[in-house]
Amino acid sequence: MTPDATALVDGVDVDDHEPVVDVKHTLDAVDPPPPLVLVVFGASGDLASRKLLPAIAALAEHKALPEGFTVVGVARTQWSDEHFRQVAIDAAPFAGHAWREVVSRFRYVAGEYAEKPTFDKLKKVLAEADAKLGTAGNRVYYLATIPSMFGDVARALADHGCNAPGEGGAFARIVVEKPFGRDVESARALDAVLHSAFEEDQIFRIDHYLGKETVQNVLALRFGNAIFEPIWNRRYVDSVQITVAEELGVEHRGGFYETAGALRDIVQNHVMQVLALTLMEPPATVDAQGIRDEKVKLLRAVVIPDVDEAVINAVRGQYAAGTVNGDPVVGYREEEGVDPRSRTETFVAMRLAVDNWRWAGVPVYIRTGKRLPKRATEVVLQFQRVPHLAFGRQLTRDLRPNMLQLRIQPDEGICLLFGAKVPGEAFRLRSVDMDFSYAAAFPGTTGGGYERLLHDVMVGDATLFIRTDEVERAWQIVDPFLEAWSQDGVPLSQYPAGTWGPKESDALLARELRQWHQP
Repeated sequence: MTPDATALVDGVDVDDHEPVVDVKHTLDAVDPPPPLVLVVFGASGDLASRKLLPAIAALAEHKALPEGFTVVGVARTQWSDEHFRQVAIDAAPFAGHAWREVVSRFRYVAGEYAEKPTFDKLKKVLAEADAKLGTAGNRVYYLATIPSMFGDVARALADHGCNAPGEGGAFARIVVEKPFGRDVESARALDAVLHSAFEEDQIFRIDHYLGKETVQNVLALRFGNAIFEPIWNRRYVDSVQITVAEELGVEHRGGFYETAGALRDIVQNHVMQVLALTLMEPPATVDAQGIRDEKVKLLRAVVIPDVDEAVINAVRGQYAAGTVNGDPVVGYREEEGVDPRSRTETFVAMRLAVDNWRWAGVPVYIRTGKRLPKRATEVVLQFQRVPHLAFGRQLTRDLRPNMLQLRIQPDEGICLLFGAKVPGEAFRLRSVDMDFSYAAAFPGTTGGGYERLLHDVMVGDATLFIRTDEVERAWQIVDPFLEAWSQDGVPLSQYPAGTWGPKESDALLARELRQWHQP
């Protein structure tokens, strides 16, 4: 594995079991992107070959790329143009002639990311693209490097004059992968560097979860249906649960995971974005400003606990040896690159509160972990129980509270749980499902998200990207938990791989007479 490939595996969140892209997926964009050059820093790494290049190939197959489009890869690895082009072809075996035609224009620049010789070669290649392809100075810079290089690359782009919009309305945009810092202070420091080189409207902070159709469908469900929005509040909703469960362990990312943990890797970004979209107020307009304004307002309403409250309202765990899908697996401390005495959490459960008119008093339970029994990402709204059941306890013992389950992956869809009479003379009730499957209703439309997000940045649509105040507020919410867990006295519970986490996570809900919904 090349040095850049290793860095990418350790630095960027890559979902090994998520389909890279659905080749049947089509975009509904009204306007195609203008001719442009996509410059990928870290082009020899894992993220580029497994996510970015297949997503670009899908766009090419569906004629969603402009005629004058090309990719310039930049990395330390000593590749030629021909080698990079072959890597791009191999990364998208589903693609045909249209992709090969696009790839024939790709170029590659080898060198250190922030040094002058690299940028001298890069600027020459970009000038050739403008002359031959008519890209007219339009640039998108994608930072797929290790996170520690984000600031250096952004600063170098500014130092070499690559950050400013060009003549005739040409644009320069920068795409930054997560993680956006390690805590509030480091996020602010990175933000300061980015803003010293680019304006906020040039910066696109990407979270591939927001490109998922089923995440976006949360907005459609809420604001496109008259029957749901009136009950989407504290009067009807008893509690909210968000689960991001993974069967896999840390795999080859042990070294990276030791520096991150589940709270930084999943909760601060993916979970906070899903939470904001699920609980935010209706936006005045469904565009970048309208949606992002409401997400920030919601995150500002999340109560930030002090350190003592963080200890009480959260559970952290670490998987031990166990069995997943019938196969024995090692514990986290036996994984490659992991400290045998590691205190890094692979599981997090927490209780949050949202202090606003809509959600006051409604607990929000969050759970994420590795080596759990199955892969599942979902949001569950459990509704209040009916005030009086006239049927008797024996006749309603199989009746559960109404629930609305939003399945984000892998079995994308929506399930409504409600009570129905069981056939027979007795008036016995039990809970039944009304199920909607995304795959059945819209075959071939649930890709991984990168193709949608890449297309959006090309056309300059920031709706599904994260604004700087969102990043800072999300860190402010999780920072007390990080501080609490840095203290030696806070327990780290072990749980066998293949189970739903430590027993203490069940107790977190049981003390309020609730329990986790099992996907």
